[in-house]
Amino acid sequence: MPVETENRSDSDFDQREHGDSRFISQLTRNTFAMVLAGGRGSRLMQLTDYRAKPAVFFAGKFRIIDFTLSNCVNSGIRRIGVATQYKAHSLIQHIQRGWSFLDGRFDEFVQLMPAQQQIDEVQWYQGTADAVYQNMHLLRRYHPDYVLLLSGDHIYKMDYGAMLAFHVKRQADMTVACIDVPIEEAKGFGVMGVDERDRVVSFSEKPANPAPMPGHPDRALASMGIYIFNTKFLFEQLIRDAAEPRSSRDFGKDIIPHIVPRYRVCAHRFVDSCVGMTDDVPYWRDVGTIDAYWEANMELTKVTPELNMYDKDWPIWTYQEQLPPAKFVFDDDKRRGEAIDSLVSGGCIISGSTVRRSLLFSNVKVHSWATVEDSVILPHVDIGRHAVLKRCVVDKNCRIPEGLVVGVDPAEDRRRFHVSEKGVTLITPEMLGQGEFPVAP
Repeated sequence: MPVETENRSDSDFDQREHGDSRFISQLTRNTFAMVLAGGRGSRLMQLTDYRAKPAVFFAGKFRIIDFTLSNCVNSGIRRIGVATQYKAHSLIQHIQRGWSFLDGRFDEFVQLMPAQQQIDEVQWYQGTADAVYQNMHLLRRYHPDYVLLLSGDHIYKMDYGAMLAFHVKRQADMTVACIDVPIEEAKGFGVMGVDERDRVVSFSEKPANPAPMPGHPDRALASMGIYIFNTKFLFEQLIRDAAEPRSSRDFGKDIIPHIVPRYRVCAHRFVDSCVGMTDDVPYWRDVGTIDAYWEANMELTKVTPELNMYDKDWPIWTYQEQLPPAKFVFDDDKRRGEAIDSLVSGGCIISGSTVRRSLLFSNVKVHSWATVEDSVILPHVDIGRHAVLKRCVVDKNCRIPEGLVVGVDPAEDRRRFHVSEKGVTLITPEMLGQGEFPVAP
């Protein structure tokens, strides 16, 4: 139990939480955020063959991890560690280039924590809890009061300061951020059972029959993989778990099930800290499959998407290469360079071709008489003349041959490329016979 919460009423905290921003700023200054970014994301298929899921491109100019890191910086949390493991070269390069602006003179940083076999010479990170356990000596160096544990592979905007204030107000040992989901989707989450004060009374990791929320039989309260711990309590639990030979070293499978019946664990509702909600619906996307990744990107081509990337009060930060503006050339009736309901990044040239409802990342070239519809085109792609791409995700560095048609004949597409359950075609350089020297970043 945090010392500063003793003998204080809820009204005291309500006044400080809502009437004095310095209360939350003090909490964020005393917090160390650790982003667990070591996973491959195998459901993204060949898109993660050469990069970790947090390093996958998103929304025209960002990487997935940029959203979590931006939430930290915008919330006032400026001491951040990023634990990496699987094929981390492009992720490390991105963080070094795009996240070095924090000032170490003020004890602000984004620090890389690659798996280094720190416990013994044969053991990499064995699970999410083990990734934190192996870096405890680094966490101790900064003496944080609270440790915020985050996943680096979801798209959302959240004020972690509001969650910290909730954690302290409820005198919790641990707080879990939760979102309510349709009960049929809850099987893929850790599901929380709570009382009327949002104290967690039960927890099931990916249950076959999820418990519904009280009064909402069609909804369940699911963990977002965002945790706040009192630092001393976290260390105690990690040391205890490391000594348990049967543990899989995972928060969802081991740590949380152990502490829920024994300690004070609270559930924080995402709706109370989500930034920029549309129609009171919090935006959160798990882009862990090709279909989910494609759909989340396609949403951004709408006139008013649910994710507001133009919010100056809560910007998404990233590494931005210095590129010329996008260029559209030719204006003949049968050869016009145009993009409709699309996002087109710097360095792109739309040369006498048509782009509809698509996202073009940086340095994409679309040559004459080509058509791109409902597609996500990653950086440095060259699309040849008369090519047709529909409902595609095209990986970085692909050179689309002249006249190639994709998204019209699914049977033909499956012979050459990966086609998802919902008919989205993934194209990589290797599938085009161009992968002799793959480029991960």
